[in-house]
Amino acid sequence: MNTMTLWNISGWGFAALAFAALLVGFSKTAVSGANTVSLAVFAAVLPARASTGVLLPVLIAGDVLAVLTYRRHAHWPTLWRLFPAVAAGVVVGTLFLMWADDGIVRTSIGAILLLMAGVTVWRRRSADRGEEPDAVKARSYGVLGGFTTMVANAGGPVMSLYLLSAGFRKLGFLGTSAFFFLIVNVSKVPFSAGLGLIDGRSLLLDAVLVVFVVPGALLGKWAVHRINQRLFEQLVIAATVVGGLQLLLR
Repeated sequence: MNTMTLWNISGWGFAALAFAALLVGFSKTAVSGANTVSLAVFAAVLPARASTGVLLPVLIAGDVLAVLTYRRHAHWPTLWRLFPAVAAGVVVGTLFLMWADDGIVRTSIGAILLLMAGVTVWRRRSADRGEEPDAVKARSYGVLGGFTTMVANAGGPVMSLYLLSAGFRKLGFLGTSAFFFLIVNVSKVPFSAGLGLIDGRSLLLDAVLVVFVVPGALLGKWAVHRINQRLFEQLVIAATVVGGLQLLLR
């Protein structure tokens, strides 16, 4: 069965989805949060609500590869501190998706992308201030991260901000975020399936796109010690803003 026909995807649209899947793998093993670009691509090519369900298994595939790569560097006390607040955010996000139609979801994803770009810029300018107590950070970032990851699979920048403000170095950051997103994304599957966002049609498309996640993850593993982090983050911020504006103005 032709997945492109099922979704009315053009050749260029499929190429964009394949690139976005490759970027998911790269982001999971190199620059966490860079897959906000993938989110914008998926939401532009596919219906906004459906895009979140198609993207989720692709993200999980990237999470598995990241865990296999950085499993020795995870900091579990940080993970246990975050999970209760994240669970609350996921529930709120699920309730929102039960109410919101495709137009509202598209607008929300665009707004979330712009918010995440703003959060990333703020992180770069004030990551060293650390004025909030750690418990307050865990609750506030956890709820926001849970909501954004459920509604738009866009929790990466929120968690990046929290982990960097907590003083994690590169490998500890990648290992902790790998386990965090694997556990959170797997826990979202029943919610997404219950909302009709994951079904046989979406999984058929995922089976094709997951193939592109692997080379992206391998490229990220190779590049993590070589990449110019500052330049890449600037490019990610710019792409995220463009993607958010495109969705808001669509």
